[in-house]
Amino acid sequence: MFDWDDLRVFLAVARAHKVAPAARALGIDATTIARRLARLEKALGAELFEMGMGERSLTSHGQVLLRHAEGAESAALAAMEEVKGQEHRLSGQVRLSVAEGFGTWVLAPGMGDFNRRHPGIRLDLITASGFLNPSNREADMAVMLARPQRGRLTVRRLGDYRLHLYASPAYLERVGRPGRPADLRHHTLIGYVPEFIFTPELNYLDEVEAGLEANLRSTSIIMQQRMIAEGAGIGVLPDFIGRRDPGLMPLMVDRVEITRSFWLVMHGDLRRLARIGAVADWLQQRVDILSGHRDPDITRKSIDAARPPR
Repeated sequence: MFDWDDLRVFLAVARAHKVAPAARALGIDATTIARRLARLEKALGAELFEMGMGERSLTSHGQVLLRHAEGAESAALAAMEEVKGQEHRLSGQVRLSVAEGFGTWVLAPGMGDFNRRHPGIRLDLITASGFLNPSNREADMAVMLARPQRGRLTVRRLGDYRLHLYASPAYLERVGRPGRPADLRHHTLIGYVPEFIFTPELNYLDEVEAGLEANLRSTSIIMQQRMIAEGAGIGVLPDFIGRRDPGLMPLMVDRVEITRSFWLVMHGDLRRLARIGAVADWLQQRVDILSGHRDPDITRKSIDAARPPR
């Protein structure tokens, strides 16, 4: 029989793909990690990892063990929650992975209200590039822009949001207003760095007009918003960002409108916990507030101003 605690080491390496970050996460040294993996492989009589490109990938035996190890981990966590009586208690930590713009413009304004209603819940918002994966327990929950296709996950659609082209009055006065998508080829465009787009749902410009490329690029939607507001060029922004800046003008609203969805993703074993349910309900409320501005997503005055003169 192997040491049950070695499964914890195995899971950490399987998720990090390297020994060093797994060692940091567990608070033990890398040598101990390697020794305990070797002990587990010897006890099971099978190789669990293979090396390639500086990372450890699971062998077929490792993939089989991963499924059972995650099941054991889930059972242990559920037992701890039940014994401690925390299953129905609105307290504890919740780690939520969200996109930067959604976190800044949709969630941050409601954080104070959430804390007043649930002071026992410690909510961590992670807005790193890309989304942390609840399937690998990198986060408890995530709000994603696309529905994940794999993993032991509970997924639900929170709602839709819309995006339009925006520019500052100063830029339009200096360069002129485009009347159709093809005209954008003669303008300075602002957008994401293609190599660092972590989900295809962020590839807006090609959807506006095939072949469009940004001249000024950033991985940060907040930086893009500031560049547009400062008159550097034209860019695509979610309406929950663009419409809140009175200094921005929507363009070609009758011709260009992009729709995306928010998806709430959580590990299947966590959905029954009270604190997870409280955060999920709050997220739905925040998106419902967003959807409540559906007409207008941008003010009627701005839409009228954005239409080309007859």
